[in-house]
Amino acid sequence: MEAAGGPCSTLNFESPSDLFESLISPIKTEIFFKEFWEKKPLLIQRDDPIVATYYQSLFRLSDLKILCSRGMYYGRDVNVCRCVNGKKKVLNKDGKVHFLQLRKDFDQKRATIQFHQPQRFKDELWRIQEKLECYFGSLAGSNVYIMPAGSQGLPPHYDDVEVFILQLEGEKHWRLYHPTVPLAREYSVESENRIGRPTHEFTLKPGDFLYFPRGTIHQADTPPGLAHSTHVTISTYQNNSWGDFLLDTILGLVFDTAKEDLEFQAGIPRQLLLQVDTTAVARRRLSGFLRTLADWLEGTKELLSADMKKDFVMNRLPPYHMGDPAELSTPGGQLPRLDSTVRWQFKDHTILTVGPDQDQSDETQKKMVYIYHSLKNRRETHMMGNEETESHGLRFPLSHMDALKQIWDHSAISVKDLKLTTDEEKENLVVSLWTECIIQVV
Repeated sequence: MEAAGGPCSTLNFESPSDLFESLISPIKTEIFFKEFWEKKPLLIQRDDPIVATYYQSLFRLSDLKILCSRGMYYGRDVNVCRCVNGKKKVLNKDGKVHFLQLRKDFDQKRATIQFHQPQRFKDELWRIQEKLECYFGSLAGSNVYIMPAGSQGLPPHYDDVEVFILQLEGEKHWRLYHPTVPLAREYSVESENRIGRPTHEFTLKPGDFLYFPRGTIHQADTPPGLAHSTHVTISTYQNNSWGDFLLDTILGLVFDTAKEDLEFQAGIPRQLLLQVDTTAVARRRLSGFLRTLADWLEGTKELLSADMKKDFVMNRLPPYHMGDPAELSTPGGQLPRLDSTVRWQFKDHTILTVGPDQDQSDETQKKMVYIYHSLKNRRETHMMGNEETESHGLRFPLSHMDALKQIWDHSAISVKDLKLTTDEEKENLVVSLWTECIIQVV
């Protein structure tokens, strides 16, 4: 069957793990994460006309005409550029993009067209990237690159993201180089005389797949004498390292420990901040505090995430849904009661986290359970950076955590079995969750 007149998908969307496994097929996921993830590139050349046809449907040069008619702007939605003498030359105009001008620059100036975040408009890319965000637990952005024959858009560079490339139209010649900054945390251009000889050199054709870790230096061009080339780069794991997670959780850990251990609240030595070098005594004291934090961490199940969890769920794609987006956030079915059985829905789009009560002062702050979800997120602003986003969800007293975990952990549970003191609390909890479309009655 063909959905909406397009070719049949060659990917398996039954679950996030099924989607990823079909994306890297025939490589198994356990092999991928053991041998390739954050280690080395993976090239899959399929020579499969069915996969090629499906990939070609994801984004075509001809799609730009329709998209430009919807009001695309230079810089925000589209970049036009060329690689000249090892440097990126931007050829953007001002304001709104007109397709005839875009095609003129493409044909006459041999310029590359970079289209930002096409999942905002292309349903199948939304479908793919939403599942990848569920699978990785990290934002997944994308860019489409359309290059005319005999041209190169970008100089050799490396990125701060894990990169998955799907070749959609035509052929693209790639060269990969050994990283100068492994698992890089920022984007950087590298000069040809510094990167040495390629470690990998190949040509991608429609249906082919390429992965390489962040920090991998790369450059790509469209061979002369051929038709234009289109590929989509899907990226993930930006600022998603153990170091980032440590920075995110350490503040909450220090705050909790300091409330129990007065040593953390004792003043630092006089004039410590005026000294050029930190004294041996101060270093030993800090080392002791870190050991105390490690011991505290070993003995607690509650780890406060300051920003990472909330930022992820606020900025990610909403669930893939072909109807009215409002349907996702409109309660449906039976209102839950004490004798109802309920189950969590959209679990891949919901997070539970513990945090301080935002309505109280620092001295009297109590912990609250926060539930954030992405059901009301706007696909149109996904990964656009400068667009305003807001959080959606609920908060409950910490005493409700066990009951929330019961619903989370069970495929279905009776409301009267929830671990809350009164029947009124049980019913109020499930009605609140149902109103937010987080649970349904089964």
